[in-house]
Amino acid sequence: MKKFSDLDELIAAEGSQLGPTEWLEVTQDRVNLFADATEDHQWIHVDPEKAANGPFGGTIAHGLLTLSLLPHFSHQLYTVGNVAMAINYGYNKVRFITPVKVGAKIRARAELTKIDQLEGAVQSTMTTTVEIDGSEKPAAVAESIVRFIR
Repeated sequence: MKKFSDLDELIAAEGSQLGPTEWLEVTQDRVNLFADATEDHQWIHVDPEKAANGPFGGTIAHGLLTLSLLPHFSHQLYTVGNVAMAINYGYNKVRFITPVKVGAKIRARAELTKIDQLEGAVQSTMTTTVEIDGSEKPAAVAESIVRFIR
């Protein structure tokens, strides 16, 4: 994990690489809980018997579940000290490239692609790649924006 002591260190790190994080196994339990929380119970996610004969050979995680794990991974990638708070400002671009099969392990690495200095804040744009253990192609790539309030 990279620990930036303050926003000046974050600003100076523009263009740097972060990670990778620890591996996280995507369990059927996690997928089912996400399905319940989002009311998305499509069989490719929650019906292992039917999904075994489906296009992926088993159940897969929701793409949005993979995206929702970015805060978990971000906490493993970096911290910034001496800020009042950090706000998830949104996403510029998200792509779900490879389905994440239940039982797979995923992790993240990121690039601090852009820093903007604002009045009373610093805004970082980070491109995060979620990797799947044993896969050449990533699960997802997302360009996220975090605003750090001084």
